[in-house]
Amino acid sequence: MPVRKLSVLTLTACCAAMWLCGGCVERKLTIVTEPEGALVTLNDEEIGTSPVTVGFEWYGDYNVRLSKDGFQPLVTHRNLKRPMRDKFPFDFLDDMFCTRIDAYTWNFKLDPHEAIQKEDLIDKAVALRKEALVDPNKFVPPQKVKATKKHKAATKTKSSK
Repeated sequence: MPVRKLSVLTLTACCAAMWLCGGCVERKLTIVTEPEGALVTLNDEEIGTSPVTVGFEWYGDYNVRLSKDGFQPLVTHRNLKRPMRDKFPFDFLDDMFCTRIDAYTWNFKLDPHEAIQKEDLIDKAVALRKEALVDPNKFVPPQKVKATKKHKAATKTKSSK
């Protein structure tokens, strides 16, 4: 009987020690842009101006939008892949015995905004207008197709149902 109590007590002490010594994982994502100071939006949520670091809880696709005055806005997505140590059953063992910080960095380069010349804009507008206009003399309306008896009968049957 004392041996059994001792083994239960030992098992309880081991479980408590594992629970108290358990590690945790902190995940951080840093977004850096060239030039710095761009407004960063991650999954439709503004997180700050670059360089910016944000904590995250899940891996997967992220929609990224970067904007800064004088530069072309950049809209893209990135995939943050889960490392093997963060997949079952490795995650249980890894999280149990160590504390760590998973840090990821994404780098983006913004292109300068190019001013469009007035003449170029007018030329593009004229070209689009020519492309969109249809000469009414060349327009041929679609021909009406005569329905056959079978087609009329099938139409009546469908409409009566």
